[in-house]
Amino acid sequence: MSVKVRFAPSPTGHLHIGGARTALFNYLFAKKNKGTFLVRIEDTDLARSSNESEQVIINDLKWLGINWDEGIEKGGENGPYRSTERKEIYKKYIDKLIEEEKAYYCYCTQEELEEERKKLEENNSDMLGYSGKCKNLTPDKREEYEKEGRKPTVRLRVPENITIKIDDKVRGNVEFESNGVGDFIIVKSDGIPVYNFAVTIDDYLMGITHVIRAEEHLSNTPRQILIYDALGFEKPQFAHVSLILGHDRTKMSKRHGSTWVEQYREAGYLPEAIVNFLALMGWSPETEEEFFTIDELTEQFSLDRVSKNPAVFDNEKLNWMNGQYVKNAPIERVTDLAILHLIKAGLINEDQAKSKYEWLKKVVNSVKNGLAYAGQVVEKVSVFFNDEISPENDEALEVLKGDRVLELMEVLLKKVREADAIDDEFGKGIFKIIQKETGIKGKNLFMPIRVMLTGQMHGPEMIDIIPILGRDEVIKRIEMMKEKYL
Repeated sequence: MSVKVRFAPSPTGHLHIGGARTALFNYLFAKKNKGTFLVRIEDTDLARSSNESEQVIINDLKWLGINWDEGIEKGGENGPYRSTERKEIYKKYIDKLIEEEKAYYCYCTQEELEEERKKLEENNSDMLGYSGKCKNLTPDKREEYEKEGRKPTVRLRVPENITIKIDDKVRGNVEFESNGVGDFIIVKSDGIPVYNFAVTIDDYLMGITHVIRAEEHLSNTPRQILIYDALGFEKPQFAHVSLILGHDRTKMSKRHGSTWVEQYREAGYLPEAIVNFLALMGWSPETEEEFFTIDELTEQFSLDRVSKNPAVFDNEKLNWMNGQYVKNAPIERVTDLAILHLIKAGLINEDQAKSKYEWLKKVVNSVKNGLAYAGQVVEKVSVFFNDEISPENDEALEVLKGDRVLELMEVLLKKVREADAIDDEFGKGIFKIIQKETGIKGKNLFMPIRVMLTGQMHGPEMIDIIPILGRDEVIKRIEMMKEKYL
C-alpha cells in the first residue's frame, strides 16, 4: 500500500503552532514512507473562512519548508481542493444515503432542538444527541414542513447499541458507544455539508491511507467511521497526536505568548529551528541528540515514537535552540533578518540598509552570538545608533567617577586620534597598549571604557565596539562624557 496523508486546515485564522506540528508529522511520515503529502482547505465554515487566512497558512507552511506533493496550488487528479468547490461531489453521496434510507431530512428548528435538550436534562435522561423525531416522517408531514418554509438539515441514521472501535496508531484501542452519538447532522440547512461529512468523503476519494491529526479530533472520529460504514468506504488508519500545552499545562492560548507560526516568523526566528523544536514536541528520537535537519527528521520519524502524553511548549527551550541556529547561520542571513527589525524600529531606512550594509554586518555580528531571535537585535545594538548617550544607572555613573578614569579617557583619545585606521586590528590591540602605558588592567580598564562609549555595563565585546563606532564617534562620545560627568 502506497502511503498518502493530508493536512486539511480550516482557513479561519492563522496557522497555530499545533497545526504546524500536525502538518510536519504528516510531511515526515509521507517522506519516510516514500508516500504522498496532500494539502487541502476545509472551508465549510463559511462565516469565518477567508482567502486571507488561506494564504497566510500556505505561506507559513512554505516558510517552514513543509512542502506538499498534491493539493491547493499544486493541483492533482483529485481536485478541486477546497471543500466549497466540491458541493456537487458531496451531493452525490448525500443523495445515495437518503435513497438507501441511511440518512433523512430533519425539519426541527433550533428552538425546538433547544427545547428538546432542556426536557431531556430536566428528566435526567441518559439519551444524548438527537431524539430522532424526524426519522420516520410521512410524505405529508414533510410537505407540511416544506410549505412552512422550513429548511431541512440532513441527519445520518446511527445504528443503536453498537460499539465503534478505533485502532489508533498513537492511542491504541479506543471505543465509543453509538447510543452516545445519536443521529447527527451531515448537511446544514444552507445545503453545506458539515466538516465530518466533507472530510470523510474527501479522505476516501483522495486516497488518504493515514489520518494523522491532533487529539482534539478524536471525538470526531466515531462520526466519520459511521459515515465510512454507511457508504461502504474502506477506512484509513487513524493516529491522534497529543495536544501542545502551555507551561501551566493548559491548552496553549494567547496568555502563553505567541501561538501562531506567523508571530515567530515576524519575530525573527529561523524556520529550521521551529521545525526542529516542533518535531520534538510529542515525538522522541532514538538517541539523545536534539538538533536535526528536516531530512534527518525524515530518516528517523515513526508513529511508534509519538507519545500519548501532552507536550509542553517550553519557550525558553525554543529560544535556546533558535539561538544555536542563529549562531551557526551565515552573518549575511542574520543581518538581512535584523535589518527588517532595524527599519521597523526607525534606526535605519531602506536606503541606509543598502548603502551601509557592510557596516551593519559588523554591528549585527557583534551581538549575533547573544541573539535568541533576530527581533532582539534592536535593543542589543541600540548603542550604535544613539546620538546622545548617558550612564544607564547609578552603578554606571559610579564607574565613570572611579580613580584614573579621566586618565584612561585621555590616553584612549590620544591613541584614537593618532591611529592610521580604527579597524578590527586597532580594536584588538588598543587595550594591551593602554594597559602597558597606564598599568590599568582587567575590569578597571574595560568597564570605564565601555561606559564612556556606550553608557552601559554590558553589551557587545569592546574589541568590536570601537571599530564599529569609528574614529569620529569614539572621540565625540568620550568628549561628551568628559564634559557632562567629569
